[in-house]
Amino acid sequence: MHRSVPALAVLCLAALTACGGGGEPENSTGEPRPSATRSKQAAPAERPAGLMVTPAEVKGFAVKPYDDEFALANSSSEMTADTPTCVPLALATNQLPLGEPKEDLTRVLAPESQGLNGTQTYVTLATYAPGGAQAVLVDVKKAVEACGDGFTAKGSNGSTVYEAVAAEDVAPAGDETVGFTATTSYQGVSHTVHTQVVRVGDVVGVYFAADGMAMANGRTSDAKLPPAVVKAQSAKLG
Repeated sequence: MHRSVPALAVLCLAALTACGGGGEPENSTGEPRPSATRSKQAAPAERPAGLMVTPAEVKGFAVKPYDDEFALANSSSEMTADTPTCVPLALATNQLPLGEPKEDLTRVLAPESQGLNGTQTYVTLATYAPGGAQAVLVDVKKAVEACGDGFTAKGSNGSTVYEAVAAEDVAPAGDETVGFTATTSYQGVSHTVHTQVVRVGDVVGVYFAADGMAMANGRTSDAKLPPAVVKAQSAKLG
């Protein structure tokens, strides 16, 4: 089936078995997906794990492992875009590390009071060799400027059409930061997702917010990043 907003699809598939029907998830060729996923292949990366925010540091939020079983792609190398400049945005909105990281880790944060019935925030942290993190921010900024008319993200398990991208003013964080929104549709209903990329030294944090249950239930959504999560995580990066 056509994938639209993979992060949302992960949530609704987990909550409702499948968005639009059950059965074995398939990739774009119609073959069963490989069973091995990024989240199950290795122990958490040591440095990103130490930098990841904890429930004690962002009270009221659960911090859980990210299950990429229904992801658009399971590695950065599997992700492309119809406009190459837009690849960093495709990676950022699909919980995949940008550039050439040394280590990376993704976690999912959700308000304890709402569970799946609210905005989920995905935090991906990655460490880089000298100069790598700065290059990532340069690429993201170029992509936000160049991809305003939208793009199509293509992974090994399908594709997602982002109809529009817009720069978004975000609170200062780290050594540098950039924010953007992306709009997509699922079954005729519009959804806006928000992303902020923060660099602190040789570490990059990507924060992505989406409302999976709104997608599953056919409600329009505009999932904003929770300020408490952004502030706590950015502070922990240094």
